[in-house]
Amino acid sequence: MSGNVRLLNDTLAAARSEGRSALIAYLPAGFPTVDGGIEAVKAVLEGGADIVEVGLPHSDPVLDGPVIQTADDIALRGGLKIADVMRTVREAHAATGKPVLVMTYWNPIDRYGVERFTAELAEAGGAGCILPDLPVQESALWREHADKHGLATVFVVAPSSKDERLAEITAAGSGFVYAASLMGVTGTRESVGSQAEDLVRRTRATTDLPVCVGLGVSNAAQAREVAGFADGVIVGSAFVKHMLDAPDHAAGLEAVRALAGDLARGVRGQA
Repeated sequence: MSGNVRLLNDTLAAARSEGRSALIAYLPAGFPTVDGGIEAVKAVLEGGADIVEVGLPHSDPVLDGPVIQTADDIALRGGLKIADVMRTVREAHAATGKPVLVMTYWNPIDRYGVERFTAELAEAGGAGCILPDLPVQESALWREHADKHGLATVFVVAPSSKDERLAEITAAGSGFVYAASLMGVTGTRESVGSQAEDLVRRTRATTDLPVCVGLGVSNAAQAREVAGFADGVIVGSAFVKHMLDAPDHAAGLEAVRALAGDLARGVRGQA
């Protein structure tokens, strides 16, 4: 069974052909429950996100800020398993036809088995993985199996990445490059920062892959700002915060659906 890397590539190309950035949403699997998390992922895709990243909650996150850590803790205390993550991917993709990736740290994949993980993700209709803590020089085994199963390998670059390092990372990746807009962990911020635009410029000098910016975007105005220089705008903590702050699950679904709509307008320059 082949994964959906081609669908991911086509979706990003379609956004570019429309003269806009793609909107990429993030939500962790299993939050607030497995079923509730699937509903939330569907809601952001139906609301206007082009692509979604399904987080695989981890007990020792290095990139996630307090909002996502809170959601991850809820999911883990609920007994989330990798099978539930695969189910989330399968049902979200089947319901919307849009690309669904998994964002995960390396340890859970390593323990689960690379061949097993990639085969199951492809079977579920997944488009690939974002691997924020897997060093490129240690990624050959993953990339071999990801390529075999038609999955994208998305690496993360940061403002601290030197040009030579950027070239090494982008040469090994596929799908798109995840550009962290600033040093630090995920979370909503007042501004995205000038470092992001410089990082996109330097990354593009090394690759033809789309460069998508995450960390800090939380509203339509910020989405419009980032869309002015990036191929994709990645939003995570703002969606999770809407779910956490909602008085009940139904209200949370409406909130994330509405936020996706606002951000979708933002990436189209309508904010």
